[in-house]
Amino acid sequence: MSTLTIRNLEPHIKDKLRQTAAAHGRSMEEEVRTILRQVLSQPTAGSGLGSRVHARFAALGGAEGVNRPPRTELPRAPHFGDAGANT
Repeated sequence: MSTLTIRNLEPHIKDKLRQTAAAHGRSMEEEVRTILRQVLSQPTAGSGLGSRVHARFAALGGAEGVNRPPRTELPRAPHFGDAGANT
């Protein structure tokens, strides 16, 4: 195992970490390990939004399994009424 020292951590961040660790019943060190595991196990930021959306829904079976009702009407343009009229 390795040791990591974090210097110049803002006091409010350290306080929030301490409070979060206490709420989870963990030491501050274990809370940091848990946070790092969670963050680093997520997909890298290098993948685009479309790839991340696809990955999320692929785990659920993809869009092929979604039952969509057939579209029977054409889309309608919105009607905003008179913009200057008093109502």
